[in-house]
Amino acid sequence: MAGRRRRRRLRRFAVRVPQYVLIVLVAATANFALPRLMPGNPVELLLGEDANRLPAETIEKELADVGLDQPLLTQYGRYMSGLAQGDLGYSFRHRRAVSTLLRERLPWTILLVGTALVVSTILGVALAAFAVWRRGRRRDVASIAVFTFLESTPPFWIGLLLLIWFGANLKWFPLFGSVSVDRTTGLARAGDIGVHLLLPAATLVLASVGATFLLARASLLGVVSEDYVLVARAKGLRERTIAIRHALPAASLPIATSVLLRVGSLAGGAVIVERVFSYRGVGTLMLEASFGRDYPLLQGGLFVLTLIVVGVNLLGDLLYPRLDPRVRR
Repeated sequence: MAGRRRRRRLRRFAVRVPQYVLIVLVAATANFALPRLMPGNPVELLLGEDANRLPAETIEKELADVGLDQPLLTQYGRYMSGLAQGDLGYSFRHRRAVSTLLRERLPWTILLVGTALVVSTILGVALAAFAVWRRGRRRDVASIAVFTFLESTPPFWIGLLLLIWFGANLKWFPLFGSVSVDRTTGLARAGDIGVHLLLPAATLVLASVGATFLLARASLLGVVSEDYVLVARAKGLRERTIAIRHALPAASLPIATSVLLRVGSLAGGAVIVERVFSYRGVGTLMLEASFGRDYPLLQGGLFVLTLIVVGVNLLGDLLYPRLDPRVRR
């Protein structure tokens, strides 16, 4: 029996992997095409506003240096060949390898998005369970209104309010950056990073907790009326025990699906939030690359974010059968 289950999991994994590989290839092609469809000339941004007045030889040399003098198919072939070898290219503006730039910035974005994802999930599920067991009361109705409002509020607006209130007016938190300029170490540096992280993470939490709360509440409402919950209540079990041991595991599949899918939306929201707080993450780097038409940096950053989202979804496919035995059949 164990061997049959193992073969079934391997078969499911073998079917999923080619699908995700195809998604990565399509996304890589889109990453190559989209920056080149944007208006503007990267040479003008590299050489300045007077680029048109420069000699043709200078412009041709600059195009050759950045590889834009070749046909699009040749550029695409070099791009895909570089990806196959793990080479993300060379940044036009920063004059550094794209992989080096992303290696410096990606941990900050992972810290921001990971913190927001964990906090918003725990907070949303806990408040949803509290609301379901007090459904129909004023607090339940008020919580639905509050979280619906948060769900429909743009992250940049929440970020600006937090920045003005707690940063500019109260001066409780720094206005920008991910770490102070001084080279502190140990616990002092960790505390400094946490202080800079608090407002951006709170912005993402407030912008995403509404979706988790509303979905978890709907899932739990569909579970609390099931027979096994009524039997557990008839046995005299406490409501907290019923919620943790019976209701939450049964409602975990849609909640887990929502959490995994929100990785992509949180990464997209992090781009705006990082810009608002001047946070030193991949989002700020991508916006700078977009403004400067830095094709290799845009391609590399989008490709890495695509790999992260695809990897998280693949992880979800592998976890679903463990969360819900019905999926195995």
